[in-house]
Amino acid sequence: MKKFAFSLQSVLNLQYKIEDQEKQAFREASMKLTEEEDKLRELITQMEGYENDLKEALSGTLDVMEVNNIKHSIDVMKSRIRTQMIAVHVAEKNVEAARIRLTEAVVNRKTYEKMREKAFEEYRKEAEAEEGKEIDELVSFRHAVSE
Repeated sequence: MKKFAFSLQSVLNLQYKIEDQEKQAFREASMKLTEEEDKLRELITQMEGYENDLKEALSGTLDVMEVNNIKHSIDVMKSRIRTQMIAVHVAEKNVEAARIRLTEAVVNRKTYEKMREKAFEEYRKEAEAEEGKEIDELVSFRHAVSE
């Protein structure tokens, strides 16, 4: 009997490669999201520092220039935080899109694996039937020779 060969093996191999690529894309998108979230936390920490500086400046001897500079710094930080929040949101959307693509790649790979399993099962049944036929022929031949 001939060796088992899955006719769509090249497609299955391609599905493995696609799945690996999607896993890598998902990892990269997740790392980018983490990076953007870290930047946002840094900005928030900086703004909290400016707010503390403003409280100190207002509690001591008032220096109008210093208070105005700190307020300006806080306004700039608020703007940077809004911008960074948008970047985090975009990164979250990218992670979700990568997760969906990865899920689709896994489903496709599993579909081809199931097809391969069914083809192999069919091959095995054919091999068993062929082997049974050969055994029957041998038994018939031996029985005919012994008579």
